[in-house]
Amino acid sequence: MIKKTTLLSIFSVLVLASCSSVKTTEKAINSGDYEKAISLSIENLAKNKTKEKNQPYVLMLQEAFAKATQRDLDRISFLEKEQNPSNLESIYSLYQRLNNRQERIKPLLPLRILSSGRDAKFKMENYADRIIEAKENYADYLYENGVALLNDGKRNKINYRRAFDELRHLDKINPNYKDTRALIEEAHELGTDFVHVSVRNKTNQIIPKRLERDLLAIDTYGLNDLWTVYHANKDRKIRYDFDLELDFRNIEISPEQVREKEIIKEKRIKDGYKYLLDNNGNYVKDSLGNKIKVDKYKIIRCKLYQFTQFKSSRVSGVVKYIDNRTNQLLEKFPIQSEFVFEHVYADYDGDKRALESSFLDLLNERVVSFPSNEQMVYDTGTDLKQKLKHIITRNKFRN
Repeated sequence: MIKKTTLLSIFSVLVLASCSSVKTTEKAINSGDYEKAISLSIENLAKNKTKEKNQPYVLMLQEAFAKATQRDLDRISFLEKEQNPSNLESIYSLYQRLNNRQERIKPLLPLRILSSGRDAKFKMENYADRIIEAKENYADYLYENGVALLNDGKRNKINYRRAFDELRHLDKINPNYKDTRALIEEAHELGTDFVHVSVRNKTNQIIPKRLERDLLAIDTYGLNDLWTVYHANKDRKIRYDFDLELDFRNIEISPEQVREKEIIKEKRIKDGYKYLLDNNGNYVKDSLGNKIKVDKYKIIRCKLYQFTQFKSSRVSGVVKYIDNRTNQLLEKFPIQSEFVFEHVYADYDGDKRALESSFLDLLNERVVSFPSNEQMVYDTGTDLKQKLKHIITRNKFRN
């Protein structure tokens, strides 16, 4: 059974919470944050709009709605008088806000003011025509601005991209407006950068053809984005904006090495049993008269010969960004990759029971052929490709 003190505590918490919410709503109105006051009032009235303790929210909602509406209408009037085309988005947004605010309140109506026995007053307007007009005016502005950016005649890709953004925004608020979608495609095509990627060998060694093919398999990099397309094979119909060159500057390949290491292991193991003797040399027997047996141990020894086959390769170079319009070097980034071939096997002399399991596994291995120099260079490719991708991803041609 719940104690009276517990019930009193719960009631006190609820009263305090209710008072706090009312004060927060009042504070929002007094500070001009009418939207917050409206949201708090609607939230409380939606639970129970007829409850007497929710009456303050009815009065505050009435006040906040009237003040918010008047402020938005005054702002619209001011923006319209300015006759600045850049105000059209704000005018459209304000009319939408006026309408949305009404739609949030309508489900609660009527709201009764118990103290005066009347319904709260909410002046509702039909903003449909004004929203449509504001939307059309804003759409015209976006369209004209987008077309102007497209027709600037300077092959300015940044402007084409701005036109794309303007027109795509227009298509969201007013789908299929005039020839907007065709213009969006045109803006995207004109604003896209095409980059030709190439590999150049400036070393005295031969680079494996398959490594070059792997590095130029641009479609596997996932690099293409909205405004940049990378090609390894040139398309004669395309005028490339930039070149991306991977220049190999140095290839180092170590000699083939076999490193030998000698490891000696000893181990104490069980070697049969013997009978337990007392201090007088007599057999010790159990309660049934049987001789007691004890384990006998011995030390075994094994000499392990561990062999490590080792060979390494290192490829270094530079990634260059070149502007084809000015034929200037924009940026260059060092790049380096290393591959290590290592194979371990072993032989032994002695009792291999002295060896741990990890050494026993090595005894199953045998000497293998060293990879060729060409294979070593090729094996650097996976790491090199990831580093190249990292450079391209982090360093765009245009900001």
